[in-house]
Amino acid sequence: MSNSDDIGNITFDLPKNQSNVIKVIGVGGGGSNAINYMFQQGIKGVDFVICNTDSQALNNSGIPNKIQLGVNLTEGLGAGANPDVGEQAALESLDDIRDMLEVHTKMIFITAGMGGGTGTGAAPIIAKMAKEMGILTVGIVTMPFQFEGKLRNQQAQKGIENLRNHVDSLIVINNNKLREVYGNLGFKAGFSKADEVLSTAARGIAEVITHHYTQNIDLRDAKTVLSNSGTAIMGSSSASGNNRAQEAIMKALDSPLLNDNKISGAKNVLLLIVSGSQEITIDEIGEINDHIQTEAGHGANIIMGVGEDSDLGEAISVTIIATGFNIDQQNDITNTEAKKVVHALEDEQMMEQDLSDRDPAIITPDIVLEKTEERIVHTLEDNEESEMELIPTSELIRNINVVYEEVSAEIMQDDFIISEVQDMSVTETADEIKEQTMLTFDLPLTEPEIEIEEPEKKETVVFELDEEVKDISVKDYIELITVTEANEEGETRYALDDHIILEKTSDRLEQAETKPVVEEDVVFEKKVIESQPDEEPVEDIDPINSPISELLKARANER
Repeated sequence: MSNSDDIGNITFDLPKNQSNVIKVIGVGGGGSNAINYMFQQGIKGVDFVICNTDSQALNNSGIPNKIQLGVNLTEGLGAGANPDVGEQAALESLDDIRDMLEVHTKMIFITAGMGGGTGTGAAPIIAKMAKEMGILTVGIVTMPFQFEGKLRNQQAQKGIENLRNHVDSLIVINNNKLREVYGNLGFKAGFSKADEVLSTAARGIAEVITHHYTQNIDLRDAKTVLSNSGTAIMGSSSASGNNRAQEAIMKALDSPLLNDNKISGAKNVLLLIVSGSQEITIDEIGEINDHIQTEAGHGANIIMGVGEDSDLGEAISVTIIATGFNIDQQNDITNTEAKKVVHALEDEQMMEQDLSDRDPAIITPDIVLEKTEERIVHTLEDNEESEMELIPTSELIRNINVVYEEVSAEIMQDDFIISEVQDMSVTETADEIKEQTMLTFDLPLTEPEIEIEEPEKKETVVFELDEEVKDISVKDYIELITVTEANEEGETRYALDDHIILEKTSDRLEQAETKPVVEEDVVFEKKVIESQPDEEPVEDIDPINSPISELLKARANER
């Protein structure tokens, strides 16, 4: 019974936070540097493993789990930036890799820098073995800088395409975006930023699975989102303040280090929201989910986890992993190669080619030899005239159709001519008075009859002033008789001087007291005179048949 009880107590599902369930494997020099950075950060719940052909790099690393690839092939040296050497080294060490993966491994992260030898060649071999063992495999790789050369970039593109075929999900980080953001940093600081981005991506996914939260996300949820999903987009950010939820999700989706890619078209989204001392509200969770659905196209399956971390304080942290993009979008996200246009040929379409023998075309090249001309040396003493060389006339030259124009030289005249001053007699020209020419026009007296509407005749009023003056009535004249008044005061005597003064004053008074003549009103009489038409009709005169003398007399009489 005891044996049966012991067997019943055995649990085959390993605890969630057991360290050997999730492994982070760094392949090559770039991947090993990223693992060293993660190990120093102290990510919990995962095992770190580095795989490299360079024994010196393995000895300088503090990671406890190390696998030297291709011991006999490379003899402890690097792959020399040759992906074929890295692939052969991984195939030589397959047994060591299998032993490492068989120890309770449920999920692995493979980090590598693409473009070199070991990472580009060995990472697909390790991923293929893990996938065959049923382990959830996620690749996180970096693209080289543009200035590292065309060959290295081409090798990186081939390595990414090969790795994508053997992983469940692939996250690509472009170092050219890293240069745009941190290009002014030093060499070590710049590459440490690349390691930080790799660490953030791996730690973000690992902590989503290993940590326990109020609304939890386990390994099966991660497998639903990441299994056979192709290229993935991962982002993480934190924010605080009144609008912390909106700011955190926008920063997580707009990370320039993740190629500035959007999640439009994503079918599966893994979302983790962690708050600090200030608990996140339901409205904030709704804002984050609504923003994701808007960006993804309202068709994404969101698997959400919500938890707490006192180290965040009043801030909140948002981690998002989006997968399920179509093939064209995956190529755009990784920026590995341009879109290929494939033309499918139907069965009915046939290509015909004439395989009959044809006479080869014989081409006789025309060889034209340059003529070597002798150098002619002229001396100043001799006045020899050089003879013109004559070109021998051929049939081709004789039959040339020549078109020519006769050109006459233009004689340039002087701008001005200076002549000597001579005495000359000047005769004034008399102005001729031009006689005025009179033009006479003989026009017919009778004009063509034109019907004109005559206005109504009004009676003309004629006034005759003579008759009105005669009719004026004249009154009889009035005779004025001077009357002397009697003076009661006595006799008045005047002196001669007084008489002169009075005479002057009387003249003035007479001038002043002249009475104005009142004109009587003039009465006008209205008299109507009937207008009588002319009795003598005008005879039509033909100017052509009548003599000129008669016409002139008629003109004079009219005037």
